[in-house]
Amino acid sequence: MSSKTLKQKEIVNWEAEEYVQTEKNTGWYVGLGVVVLGLVALSIWLEWWTFTALVVLSAVAIVIYSVWPPRKLHYSLSDKGLSEGNRLYDYDEFKSFGVVVEGKKPSIVLTPRKRFSPRVTVYFPKTKGEEIVDAFGARLPMEDAKFDLLDRIVKFLRF
Repeated sequence: MSSKTLKQKEIVNWEAEEYVQTEKNTGWYVGLGVVVLGLVALSIWLEWWTFTALVVLSAVAIVIYSVWPPRKLHYSLSDKGLSEGNRLYDYDEFKSFGVVVEGKKPSIVLTPRKRFSPRVTVYFPKTKGEEIVDAFGARLPMEDAKFDLLDRIVKFLRF
């Protein structure tokens, strides 16, 4: 095989953050502290020491995650599929796609063919939106995409 047959034809590429970071005010951290203190008090009263440690470690992880900025990822669409960094998502892995706008940031939501596989959400700049949607539309059917229960919970908790 020649190197030309192995090479992918790139359609469009862009950079975007891996998720939408929401601002968390003092009230959010106070609410988290109240919930954590309540769970710690309950677990100490019931002498569930492992649960106490789990609550404290989870709280530390949540605080770290809440202040950690999202990474900028490089995406590209080719005739083979969607590349996210070094990972390639083949078009055949998905049955459809949809467009969702979270805040002011548009995203493509890819619905997997496999029943229990998670949806893949890819953010993109508005300037490349038409080109990206057209490229996906040429390869996958477009469906109305909505936030599922987990997405709504995460959005409510401002993660």
